[in-house]
Amino acid sequence: MKTTPIDRRSFVKSSAAAGAGMLIMPSGSLFGQSSANNKLNIALIGAYGRAKAHYNVLKTQNVVAICDVHDDMLAKAAKEFPNAKRYKDWRKALDQQDIDAVVVCTPDHTHGHIASWSLNRDYHVFLEKPLGNCVHEARYNRLKYLDKKDKLATQVGTQRHAGPNFARVRELIKDGAIGEIKDVHAWGNRELRSPGYPEPAGKAPKALDWDLWIGPSPIHGYSDGYFAAQIPSYDRPGSNCLSWNRFWDFGCGQIGDMGAHTMDLVWNALDADLPTTAEAKGEAYSDETVPVDMHSWFMIPANDWRGEIRVNWWQGAMKPKMPNKFIDVSKIGHGGMFIGSEGALVCDFTTRAILPYGKVADMTYYEPRSKKKVAPPAKGFQEEWIDAAKGNKKTSCNFDYNGKMMEMMFLGLTAFSAGEKLKYDGKKGKLIGNNNAYKPFKKTYRDGWPLNG
Repeated sequence: MKTTPIDRRSFVKSSAAAGAGMLIMPSGSLFGQSSANNKLNIALIGAYGRAKAHYNVLKTQNVVAICDVHDDMLAKAAKEFPNAKRYKDWRKALDQQDIDAVVVCTPDHTHGHIASWSLNRDYHVFLEKPLGNCVHEARYNRLKYLDKKDKLATQVGTQRHAGPNFARVRELIKDGAIGEIKDVHAWGNRELRSPGYPEPAGKAPKALDWDLWIGPSPIHGYSDGYFAAQIPSYDRPGSNCLSWNRFWDFGCGQIGDMGAHTMDLVWNALDADLPTTAEAKGEAYSDETVPVDMHSWFMIPANDWRGEIRVNWWQGAMKPKMPNKFIDVSKIGHGGMFIGSEGALVCDFTTRAILPYGKVADMTYYEPRSKKKVAPPAKGFQEEWIDAAKGNKKTSCNFDYNGKMMEMMFLGLTAFSAGEKLKYDGKKGKLIGNNNAYKPFKKTYRDGWPLNG
């Protein structure tokens, strides 16, 4: 008698399994909702460096695959996850049949691809920021996630979001502590400059597969300059992102680094949609290096609790003007500011201050919310994602929330590249009256590296 294997996605839909109240992961593993063995089968892509921050949480699950383009890094990860299958090419790793979820800790220029390929395979995705490396990649993965949001959990690794100050800032803004919001600012002060791509300097180390590291980007000759620590105190695994992310083909500079964290501090309070315009100014444009000094600004449409607002991003030596002389912006390396009709709120990741305006600014218009209505402490970012994958699929920084923010930030880089004000159709994802050929808007990829794979 011939037997026919059951397709795992068809089996998920089985009424018998659904009636039994069981949880079926994408891999086809069957668990009771409260079973102690209810663990995700996870592939770790980019297995050392930044990935080390995930090891403790990953050990509560089943790591079934690890992938790294560097043999030495792969060997270090294998000591932590000895039962996982090993890969150098993430494209092959993602085809392993027992995977439920993916944690991605690779360089920025591969983020959009790995996210897209993972969603195509119905994997839950935890992606270290940023979500892609241009407008198109952020938008593409956001829309793909929205099609699957009821069955897949996604999270972008802006872990500072879990800190209590994010919730307190949002509550103050939503409750009217500074009146009606008019203008919003976020900034970062990091200044790491380079004249251009490093000159090729010999062959890559034997342990590193340079072609796989390049991935979808244009070919460049190997140089240690892509990996040398730029800040001596940051010389640790994972910190070399400050080297390669300065170049258009591999990163988006501070927007993909601390900018993704810092804009999140204010974005969290706005309930914002995509901008209608984008403008930027700063240093002279370079075809090779992402700008260090730049100010970009966007008009964000009104919603049901606030009017249209302007959102500003400042980086490098360019910083916003503070609302009064008591605030020294040079003392706030990465921060945010809301300008309202009754005052201002200035904050960083852990602190906040309200500055009422005028001689009669007594704040009698503002009534703090009760203790019962204050948001409870957030769960750890990885734990929240794992729980969401097993349950309601809800996370703090999913590909929709974070995708809109990064689409806006990349539009700022696009306006900088264009050298003019851009009008944007957020519904269609297109520039109005302008071509879409700028590097920060949509990239071209090497053969064999499609975004939709």
